[in-house]
Amino acid sequence: MDPINKPEELESSIQERIKKFLEGKGWFVFVTHGNNFQSGLPDLYCIHERYGTRWVEVKRPKGYVFTRAQKVNFHKFSEKGVGIWVLVDATEEEYERLFLAPNWYVFLMDASAR
Repeated sequence: MDPINKPEELESSIQERIKKFLEGKGWFVFVTHGNNFQSGLPDLYCIHERYGTRWVEVKRPKGYVFTRAQKVNFHKFSEKGVGIWVLVDATEEEYERLFLAPNWYVFLMDASAR
């Protein structure tokens, strides 16, 4: 396959890499399975004895979208003081985002601008 024209990586592949990466750093990572009863939840619930908890939404670096349920529920999470962090890869740079302010709304604004 021509590497220049390779298709975008699936979010599920990125999610698995992020899960393994976080587990390697001592996090317990619970994958929330999207279905009719869980629509609008972030992809991962992460727990660390030192750093607490993080809700993580996994997106592809380009071409990502938020579902209607995510837009509604992520706002509700935020209104109640619950953060959601978007990660796009399993790298140290992305990992550092977990120690900054929740960033889901930045990704939402970017997606809305398209």
